[in-house]
Amino acid sequence: MFIYPRVRDLREDHDKTQRQIAEFLHMQLTVYQRYERGERELPLWAAIKLADYYGVTLDYLVGRERGGV
Repeated sequence: MFIYPRVRDLREDHDKTQRQIAEFLHMQLTVYQRYERGERELPLWAAIKLADYYGVTLDYLVGRERGGV
């Protein structure tokens, strides 16, 4: 699934740390790190918040299209 590398790439492209994004999502850092590594499935609510935060569509986040919004 494309979501995990895209979540990491978007975070890095926006010069954010994993800790900053974990705080934005109101979760523990270790939980967010597992999402980025693909060890846990990212919940839909978190995917929606990240898509809105980065200004991309959910389709882009999951690899269904090439560009953002």
